[in-house]
Amino acid sequence: MLLFRILISQLERAVEASIKWAGGAAFEGRSPGGHTIMMDGPPEAGGRNLGPRPMETLLLGMGACSSYDVVTILRKGRQELSDCAVSIRAQRAETDPKVFTEIHLHFDLVGRGLSASHVERAIKLSAEKYCSASIMLGKTARITHSFEIREGGTGA
Repeated sequence: MLLFRILISQLERAVEASIKWAGGAAFEGRSPGGHTIMMDGPPEAGGRNLGPRPMETLLLGMGACSSYDVVTILRKGRQELSDCAVSIRAQRAETDPKVFTEIHLHFDLVGRGLSASHVERAIKLSAEKYCSASIMLGKTARITHSFEIREGGTGA
């Protein structure tokens, strides 16, 4: 009975996605929620620039994951945040597999009276506890963060 419960528990955590070849170096991905994304390889590899490269998609996912955490944590901390943008700079290994070796996220936050200590704490919590993408990519890459706070707007 215990084995059955473990199997059911593992199935409940399972995530299913699919990829369909779209010709050349293009692939259409379908998420568990039914959303699609077109990914494509570079022209020198037969790509037609129909979408981001798969590795670019990893960076975008990490940026969105971390941004979501930071926004959520700041809002829960009653910070009046009106905008959050993150720029990501990454380095890859020179040889295969060309994993990310360094990733830097720079947060540009706009709000009224935003506390630097709250922002720093939100970024740290995302990086160390909540952002699965960052924690996973952190197994091969050194991940760093910085932020800038600008006064303006009203809390969203």
